[in-house]
Amino acid sequence: MAELVYLLCALTSAFCAGLLVHNYRRTRLRLALWMSACFVGLALNNLLLCVDLIVVPNVDLRLWRNTTGIAALLTLVIGLIWESP
Repeated sequence: MAELVYLLCALTSAFCAGLLVHNYRRTRLRLALWMSACFVGLALNNLLLCVDLIVVPNVDLRLWRNTTGIAALLTLVIGLIWESP
């Protein structure tokens, strides 16, 4: 059951990233670019979580997961600061 939740989270974040990329292409708002970069990173983070806990449970990918999560959130924070009036 937990594996299904992990996969659904990965699919949801990838879907949100796709919607944000589509929105950026349509409107060319730079904040949408920063948000889409963040969600791409979060989708990668969730994908690494699935690989870590489902595919290769004997390999510890915690460092890679934490690094991608922090980089994704840092991207969003930098984008919010950069685009503030």
